[in-house]
Amino acid sequence: MYIMEKKTDTIRIPPYRLDEDLDDAAREIAKAELEGNIEEGNKLLILATNVERVGDGRVVHGDGGVHQEVRYDALQFKLVEQELILGYLCEVLKFGAFIRFGPLDGLLHISQIMNDKVEVDQGNQRLVGKDSGDSLEIGDEIRARIVTVSVNERNPRESKIGLTMRQNGLGKLEWLKEDDEEED
Repeated sequence: MYIMEKKTDTIRIPPYRLDEDLDDAAREIAKAELEGNIEEGNKLLILATNVERVGDGRVVHGDGGVHQEVRYDALQFKLVEQELILGYLCEVLKFGAFIRFGPLDGLLHISQIMNDKVEVDQGNQRLVGKDSGDSLEIGDEIRARIVTVSVNERNPRESKIGLTMRQNGLGKLEWLKEDDEEED
C-alpha cells in the first residue's frame, strides 16, 4: 500500500558542502540518506520530495558538519500482512517463484501456487500444474496475498515476504478471467 506523509527528520551536511547553496545540499543529502530506508511500521521510504530546511542548523562539538532539520513529503510503501497485491512473475526457482510488486519482491513457494502438484521447468522459466496443465511464466500478472513479512532494515531488498495464491480470487489474472467467463 502506498502512503504519502509529511515528515520531519535531521540530516548532516558535511563541512565540504557548506560553501554550496544549503537548500540544494540539504535536498540532495536528504534524498540520498532517507530514500530506500525502512522505517517503523514496515514502511519503505521510496521518495522524498519538496525537501525544505527548517530553521538554522546546529553544530555539534567535535563535528564540523551542520545538523539540519528538514521537512519533506515522503512517498512510502507499507508492507501489510493479509493485503492483496498485484504483481508479475520475475524469477522461477526450484522451490517456487519471485513475484515483483511495488518496489519489492515476494516469494511464492511452490506449495502456495495452486491446488495441484506443481512441476518446475527451470530451463524454460515456468511452473506447470501436473493435472491441470495451468502454467506460470516470466511476466505473467499475478494476484496474491501477503502472508508473512520479515523486514531487513539494513537492506530492504533482502526482506523476506511470503505470498500465497491458494485462495479464491487469487492466481494468474488470465486464470481468474477464465473462471469469470465460465461462471457467466
